[in-house]
Amino acid sequence: MPSSLQTAPNPPAPLPAAPVAPTRAEALRYWLKLGCISFGGPAGQIAIMHEDLVERRRWISEGRFLHALNYCMLLPGPEAQQLATYIGWLLHRTWGGIVAGGLFVLPSLVLLIGLSWIYVAFGHVPAIAGIFYGIKPAVTALVVQAAWRVGSRTLRNGWLWGIAAAAFVAIFALKLPFPLIVLAAGALGYLGGRLAPRHFAPAGGHGHGGGSHGPAVIDDDTPVPAHARFSWRFFSQVLAASLGLWALALGLLTAAFGWQGALTQMGWFFTKAALLTFGGAYAVLPYLYQGAVDHYHWLTAAQMMDGLALGETTPGPLIMVVSFVGFLGGWSTQVFGPDALLPAGAAAALVVTFFTFLPSFAFILLGGPFIESTHGRLGFTAPLTGITAAVVGVIANLAVFFAWHVLWPQGWAGPFDWPSALLGLAAAAALLRWKVGVIPVVVGAGLAGLAITLARQGG
Repeated sequence: MPSSLQTAPNPPAPLPAAPVAPTRAEALRYWLKLGCISFGGPAGQIAIMHEDLVERRRWISEGRFLHALNYCMLLPGPEAQQLATYIGWLLHRTWGGIVAGGLFVLPSLVLLIGLSWIYVAFGHVPAIAGIFYGIKPAVTALVVQAAWRVGSRTLRNGWLWGIAAAAFVAIFALKLPFPLIVLAAGALGYLGGRLAPRHFAPAGGHGHGGGSHGPAVIDDDTPVPAHARFSWRFFSQVLAASLGLWALALGLLTAAFGWQGALTQMGWFFTKAALLTFGGAYAVLPYLYQGAVDHYHWLTAAQMMDGLALGETTPGPLIMVVSFVGFLGGWSTQVFGPDALLPAGAAAALVVTFFTFLPSFAFILLGGPFIESTHGRLGFTAPLTGITAAVVGVIANLAVFFAWHVLWPQGWAGPFDWPSALLGLAAAAALLRWKVGVIPVVVGAGLAGLAITLARQGG
């Protein structure tokens, strides 16, 4: 006979009811808010979306969220912005994707145009110069952190370490162009996937864990919406519209300024850059440097570092540093004449932003229906693994380059900058050991640089 002390097990707590699908107005407000608060780089931005859209609002389930993220991680371009575009498209068709992806970028663009103008107009003021003096070592530490973060996740065996080392030598010693390094790494990854598949298996993405958060608007078993089903008609329409917009914009710039005009060359250059951004903004920075600094002379190496610092402290994808590059390029080349420098910079920032992000929208709208319709595992990950390994070597080269310009600002023949070295070490310790956020580190370094500059002037 069962004991009188025994009780029936407690029934599981009922899951909350499925939420109501968001209206376009609700989605618009959320994507605008996200664009204004999306600090912290791709990992932080994806974490914000996961907390908001999966856990709190339940617009999309955990499984569908990660499925979309895995696809976005295979694409060139900013994965967090593409993820927002994907979810917006899934919820509200093409309109939703364009709004979500566009508002992810727009607040950052407006803010960076304003900050870029302050930088070029007042950057010679001692206070402003002192702040940027302190920020530069912090930026170097950020690049070191990026190399460490990507490397620790990617370089899991000797094969991948070898690709990373070869990429470093290729860009540091041999001065090979970044696109060639990407292609070679992809080819090595493909061969490695055939010859040693276990060494080139994907490492996994930004895992969030956690179980079910309750029914979602787009749940694991929710049928694929009609607009998300693959069709060659929609595919051809999106492809034609994307290529048409690109050709129209580039054609108008060519007609107005000629093929060799600064804005036209920016459109062409940043189109190529957008297709090479495997591994995030830090991976494409060497290519941006080669083109914008070495080839076109739109800005200097020191200005590139300052732009990266501004990109780190503003919301939106870090690749938005391209708007700073464009602004300075438009300003320095005086595309509208010497009396219209601000409009020239703003126009150039708009041009490079358009050409940088247009492919991201095209990739989502072209590939999203296929991914949603198949729900299969994504193949061809071995070439991406090879590219990601090469990216580690490329970022390491960038860290060496930045450190050289920070520690020996006047070249090898000049003095070693001890205050910058100490600031860089302190920033690296804060980022890597104590896990301090990017913004506090950059702000603290800027204030320290201001104090050092004022002390030198006082002395």
